[in-house]
Amino acid sequence: MPNYKIDDSTRLIGKIRLGDNVYIAQGSVLRSIDDSITIGNSSWILENSVLVGTPELPINIGSKTVFGHKCIVIGAEIGNLCEIGNGAVFLPGSKIGNMCIFGEGTIIPNNCVIPDDSVVVGRPGKIIRKLSQEDKNMIKKMRNNDISLKAYIENIINNDPKEGEIMGKLYEFNNKYPEVSESAYLYETSEITGDVIIGDNSIIASGVKIIGNSHGPIRIGNNVQILENSVLHLLPDNQLIINDNVTIGPGCIIHGTNIGENCVIESGAIVCDNSRLGKNILVKSGSLVKQRSVIDDNQIVEGFPAKSIAVSKDTLDRPLWAFR
Repeated sequence: MPNYKIDDSTRLIGKIRLGDNVYIAQGSVLRSIDDSITIGNSSWILENSVLVGTPELPINIGSKTVFGHKCIVIGAEIGNLCEIGNGAVFLPGSKIGNMCIFGEGTIIPNNCVIPDDSVVVGRPGKIIRKLSQEDKNMIKKMRNNDISLKAYIENIINNDPKEGEIMGKLYEFNNKYPEVSESAYLYETSEITGDVIIGDNSIIASGVKIIGNSHGPIRIGNNVQILENSVLHLLPDNQLIINDNVTIGPGCIIHGTNIGENCVIESGAIVCDNSRLGKNILVKSGSLVKQRSVIDDNQIVEGFPAKSIAVSKDTLDRPLWAFR
């Protein structure tokens, strides 16, 4: 019998290497592109978290590291005995030492290096101090007073979705039923409700919820990707329009907006009702696009609330963490 626990609503996609006594909680999604996620012994990934690894940016997580709810990890290395608060985001290329503590909602930027024994908070995350003895005692107590590290014991899971497997679920609401192109792909545990149309060759990933139960429609164009555990919804008397070739990263909340062609919305971003995004816009991870915001074409925006930080001179490429 394998010595790890994976809850029923967890979804593991691709080849994933799990250590002994790993626990992955309800609603979490791990997507390993070409054997790119490794998790050490006795580490925990709690509810609705998303981990995406790629060959260029693999995920390596040490032993006895615990992630809170709704964390996002994309192509990061994280050491042993780390304590990670709810909603933390680790972006590609970040490297985290051993026995670090991260506050809730912390965002670790691309290629950021955090040394051992650091306490990190903020968006972007900053080291505020080194661990105190009290912090170390807390980490030890949370691990049943045992912070010893045993030799890695590997369990390999290989689960590539195949054509014809169970797809996402569609629900009627107020006599309106979702319309999904035959060439679109809905991963298992995605759910689509009500007045929703999804175009050709679009991908709706595991755990995505698209809820068309207000007065306005949701229209999703062709070649759109909406990634793991994102939520799309809208207020009454509004509409949500996502145009062709848009990529929405893991853990986003998209509400009643109009998103132009070829935009990239990075992980954990929030886009609010009655906003309008032009073409070829990059919304950086964890940013908040406020209600009624209007963002012109070719902008790179970031912040809480989001503001333009640069102009994108080139057409945005689909990120490595998207589906290929």
